[in-house]
This record gives sequence, structure tokens and C-alpha cells, in this order.
Amino acid sequence: MTQDVRAILLVLAAIAAASIATRAGAVPVSPADRAFFENRVRPVLVKHCYECHSAGAKKVGGKLLLDTPEGMRKGGESGALLEAGNPDKSLLIHALRYDGTEMPPSKPLPAAVVNDFADWVKRGAPDPRGVVPAATTRSGEAEKGEVFWSLRPVSSPVPPDVQDNAWPRDPIDRFVMARLESSGLKPAKDANPQALVRRIYIDLIGLPPTSDQFSRFVTDYQRDSGKAVERLVDELLASPHFGERWGRHWLDVARFGESNGNDGLGRNPTFPHAWRYRDYVIAAFNSDTPYDRFLTEQIAGDLLPADSDVQRDRNRIATGFLALGSKPAKAMNANFDMDVVADQIDVIGRGIMGLSVACARCHDHKFDPIPTRDYYALAGFFTSTETLWGIAGNEALTAPATDLHVLKTPAVVPPPKEFVETVVTLESNTGKPKAIPKPKWAPGTPLAMGVRDRPKPADCKINIKGESNKLGESVPRGFLSAVEGDRPSAAIDASQSGRVQLAQWLTRGDHPLTARVMVNRVWLHLFGEGLVRTPDDFGLYGEAPTHPELLDHLAGRFVRDGWSVKRLVRGIVLSRTYQLSCEADAATVRADAQNLLLARHKRRRLDAESLRDAMLSVSGQLETKPAEGSLVRHRDILINLAGSLHQPSVHRSVYLCYLRSSPPPELAAFDLPEFTSVTGQRDVSTIPSQALHLYNSPFVIEQAAAFARLLSGESADARGRAKLAWQRAFHRDPGAEELEQAVRFVEMTATGPATPSNGQVSEQKAWAALCQVLLAANEFRYVD
Repeated sequence: MTQDVRAILLVLAAIAAASIATRAGAVPVSPADRAFFENRVRPVLVKHCYECHSAGAKKVGGKLLLDTPEGMRKGGESGALLEAGNPDKSLLIHALRYDGTEMPPSKPLPAAVVNDFADWVKRGAPDPRGVVPAATTRSGEAEKGEVFWSLRPVSSPVPPDVQDNAWPRDPIDRFVMARLESSGLKPAKDANPQALVRRIYIDLIGLPPTSDQFSRFVTDYQRDSGKAVERLVDELLASPHFGERWGRHWLDVARFGESNGNDGLGRNPTFPHAWRYRDYVIAAFNSDTPYDRFLTEQIAGDLLPADSDVQRDRNRIATGFLALGSKPAKAMNANFDMDVVADQIDVIGRGIMGLSVACARCHDHKFDPIPTRDYYALAGFFTSTETLWGIAGNEALTAPATDLHVLKTPAVVPPPKEFVETVVTLESNTGKPKAIPKPKWAPGTPLAMGVRDRPKPADCKINIKGESNKLGESVPRGFLSAVEGDRPSAAIDASQSGRVQLAQWLTRGDHPLTARVMVNRVWLHLFGEGLVRTPDDFGLYGEAPTHPELLDHLAGRFVRDGWSVKRLVRGIVLSRTYQLSCEADAATVRADAQNLLLARHKRRRLDAESLRDAMLSVSGQLETKPAEGSLVRHRDILINLAGSLHQPSVHRSVYLCYLRSSPPPELAAFDLPEFTSVTGQRDVSTIPSQALHLYNSPFVIEQAAAFARLLSGESADARGRAKLAWQRAFHRDPGAEELEQAVRFVEMTATGPATPSNGQVSEQKAWAALCQVLLAANEFRYVD
């Protein structure tokens, strides 16, 4: 092992050891795990198991109860049912796979369902049944029968008076300071300009400042801090990179992916036209499309009037929001259509309203006031809607779409007769693509994913226990009964799906959820935590807001400002609360360890995309122009779905190919979501494999080499080159000891002993090794 390898391993090991942290305030069942159980596990238990394995069964089979967490853990006559985290050693999974015991005995469940249960066990078999939500014990609202806080009308709170009137710069600051003063705490000092400029760049555009941008801001800040910050914020809000950064946040909510993911039968069909929705989202954030219009286009764009063919196509592309969800295999799945509807209801429910509605598919919601009738009232909008998608390969189709306009800008295309049989599909055992059907469109015809109304819209009938072949009464299309206020002025047209009225209901000024949920998402991305720390769950299972009056102030302000996301971001960033230092005195940290009162800013690790983009920027390799199309079109990417090769792109990470079940390998180590469901807040973990990734990743090694070449072209002097490296990576000069260690490291590495495998290490490789250490350092990966 050469000395450069030893040195990097030691440094990376130290970084990993110093970075190990756990997220404070973790709950036994996370919102994501709860949603997975309610949507994927509990409905199957109700449908297939409770008849024989519940307290209400006439005869309990095998002394096994599956209707409580205790029963699941205890098992029955055959022994323990689960080994959390290990499906292959769990009796439940063996029974579902018909490996020995066979359950259910009538016939095996679809492979996709069995895989869901295996995934649930891998997650640790989290079971929220019987868990009393914290919100219930805090407020007692459930017992009193009062309207839950998130369903009450948005109030218009007056910014409170504070003792230190000189401190606030914005009404936001008054709400924060009032809480701090009532708790006997003081806010931290203002962040220094060096920390603030990097924070603003990363938060607003997802890129670090260049050395020139950094120096210019610090100089301007010293002249007039307020004007310097205001100028910088306005400059970045106008940057095309703003849409790339904030569009990526929305794509998480929209469960954006460019393939279907494992459909339960070992296949991963590609979505080669999903990128058009991605570009629509980026453009919408850059143009500051009002959020109410943004939602309306995504829910009902195909039904909206348009002034031009370009606008009409843009509206249709927007409805990809409803079309690009992960779908189970259609074969042997009588509930396929209703599974698609369930996904669409979930993205409307958790994505826009912050409410888990999907679990009411089989039964009335156990805690939130959402009855099964409300679920099927919403379902009627989507059973009256046809989901459309394009196909991989040469953009083949199985049916013409003469009624849809096709321009150089994309148009929506009709669905194939059998979705999973006509896309390019990679076999799980060989990794080779199956035969591609012959195209029925001329080469180069632009295609996209989206939705359109069915020829004969109709209300949906209740599916008893979620079964589409066991129908109950028909439920008129409508909205959640628990959400009071005005309904859309126009009645739902029986000849249309009603999605226009659904969008109007969601975006009306007095809707209690839509604005609250969005301003909370914006706050989360600027502070690291939302005012409601369960951004996808504003129901009884979620957390109550830490600053309810501030949340309502921001929601009302958002609507009054024309639903402008940019104005909302600008107002928050210019507040004094946002510009606080991450450092606080020990007494404040002890009194408020989780920073619920916002006395300081939160130090955060760069997310996966920002980390990759920062490496490209520092190494001089970043292509700042938007990428065209999608890497899913490249055959080498299709063949290497296992992720053995990194994607050949130096564009921003938002333009990488996000294949479900096979994320971009450059990003996979840093908590990418699965993109199969709404993700308003990504997990943040710090584990040793991340340090190993930074050491072994071909992408990181390439950027370190490019970084070293850049330095060698700017300075021939070792100390001058090391100083430049620190300035580019950390925006500061190295300390005297750091400088000496860096130079000594390069000298020792370049003159170290040769090995049979690689010979003598060159000086350029030694500099690359040093640059890799800098790119892996905490100072590079974290923002204050």
C-alpha cells in the first residue's frame, strides 16, 4: 500500500469517525415507514388475513393474531413470525413465498405484494398500529372532538411585541424573538459574511460561490451588510440555477423517476419521456409560476384553455405529475387501475395537503377524520382520468393519438395496451434489454407522459376492503368532508373528470392546508427542519408546529403575495432569523438541544446533488448549461442499470438519470430517496460507507484529478498551489500547520515506495490525492 493510499485512508477514517451522528428526536415509527405500512401492508392484512387471524375471527388459525403489533411479534403455534431486518429468516415471508407453510392457503399473493412485505421486514417491520400519536397527547383534540389545528382556517396573527425592538428585521423575527424571550433565551449572533454567503448560495441555487463571488460579497458586506445581502439574494433568485435547485426539491415531492422500479416481477421499465416533466418543473420555478397555477397545471393542465399550441403542450406535460408514479405489474393484478389511482390520491394528499388519505382505501382513517367515502369521492376524479405514457427504445407506440397536437415541443401520448410488455425492460438476471417493439411514430416525434379525461367520466364505487371486484355504493366525486370552507363555484361537470374543480378546491384562498404545507416545505429547505417537522403529515400522527402563529403568518403572506415562491424565499432569507450563526452559547444549546425555538441556524450536510455539483464546480468541470433530454436514452446506461458505471455527464445533478431501483451511483451513498412515494424531507445518515464511497468513487477520483490539474495550471509553487486548493475548496487560506502538512503530504506521497501494481506515484497523482482529501473533508461537505 503506497503512502498516499495510507494517508487518504487515515484521513477519511478520521472524517467518518468525527461525523457519526444520529438524528435527534427520532420516533419509533417514521412518517415514511408509517405510510409504507398503511398503504402496502395493512390493506393486505385486512383483505387476506384478518378473517382467520384477528380477534374478530370465528376461529383463530394457529393461535396467530395479525391485527395487533403484539400478535405479529409473538407469532403462533409455528413460532416467531418475524426477524426484523431479515426477510429471508422470517416465517411470514417464507409463508407468503409458499416455501414450506403456504399463506394465504387459497392461492399465493402476487409477487409484488410479497416483495412489499419483504421490504417492510427489511425496514425493521415498523408497525404503527396502536401507537398513540404525540399530537393527541399534546392537544387532547381527538378526545374533545375539536377540529384539529391543521384543518382550522388559516388565521391572521399580528406580529407580537418584543422587548428588543432593534433586533427584528421582518415580522418573521418578531414571532421568533417573542418565543425566545418568553423562554428566557437570546438568539445567537449574526453569521459572519463568510458563512452567510456560502449558505445563501447553497440554499438558493445549490452551488458554492466561486472565489471571486465569495470575495466580492465579503467586500460588499463590510460596506453595507443589508444591501449586500439583498443584492445577492435578488441576483440568485434571477439565476436559472434557482429553478434547478428548487425544482429538484419539488421532484422529490412528485416522486419523479425515469423508470418504473421493480414491478414485482423483476423488471424495471424505463420512462424515457419523464424528463420533459422535470424540465417543466425547473422552468416553472425559474419563471416564478404562481404556486396555485403550478398545482392547477399539474392536476388539470390538459383541461385548461391555452393561447397557443406551445402553452397547450406545456399544460399537458405538467400532468406528468399524475402519470409518473411507480406502478405494480399489471399481469395477474385485478386492482392495477385502482393501484394507479391510489398513487395519484397519495401525491395529492401527502404532497399537496400533507394528509395521508390513501389508507382510507380499505377502512375509515383510524385517527384523521377521513372516511372511506371521502377516499372514493376523490378516487372518482382519477377513475375518470386516463393515465398516459410513452415507451422506451425508438419511442414506439401501440396506438395512434390523432386527437393530440404534436409540435416540436412535446405532446402527451396514449398508453400502450399492456404497459409492461411494450417498454424496454431489463431482465434482472442478465441485465440485457428485451426486444424493442417497432415504432409507430416517425423518428424524432416528441413524446411525454401525462393524463387526459376518459371518454365517459363517472363516479367511483366503494371498493369493499380495497377490492375492485367487490363493489359497494357509488360515491359522487367530491372533496374531503373535514376541510370546511367554500367549494368551487362551478359544479362538477358530469362530462368531465372534475380535476379542474379539484385544483380549484386545493388552491382556493381559504384552504387550510395547501399554503401551510408549501410554506413549511420552503422553511424546511432553508433551515433544515420545518416549522412542522413532519412535512408530509399534518394529521394527528404528525408533529404540531413549533411556531403556529408564524406558520399562519407565512401562509397568509404567501397567498396575499400571489402564491409567489420567490417572494416567499426572499422574505425568509432576508430575515434576521435566517441569517443567525450556527454557533450559540452552551446554556442555549442545553436549554433547546433540538433548536425548536430557532435561537441559532442549523449546520447541515450538503445533499447528494449539491455535493456532486460542488465537486464539479471546484474542479472546474461543471457544465452550467441545462442538459438536453435524458441519459436514459443512452444504451450504455440502460445496460448498466446495476450502477457499476457512473453516468457520463458533467451537467448538474438534477439532469442525471434517476432510475428507480438503480439510483445514480455518484449520489446513492448520500440518502437519495426511493422516488416511489412523496418525499418532503430526505433522511440524513452518516455512516462509514459514505467515507468509503468518497475514497473509491470513480467520479470523486476524476474530480480530484481535474482539481489537481487546475491547480497546476495556476501555480508552480507547492505552497502557492496548496493555498489555492484551500481557497477553492474552503474559501479561506490554510493555517500555517495545515499548509506545512499539505506540502509534506504531497512530497512524501510523490517519493514513496513503488509497488508492483502501480509503480512510482507521480507528483500530479500526489496532488490529486490531496485534492481528494479536501473534497471528502467535513468543511467541504457541510454548510453553516
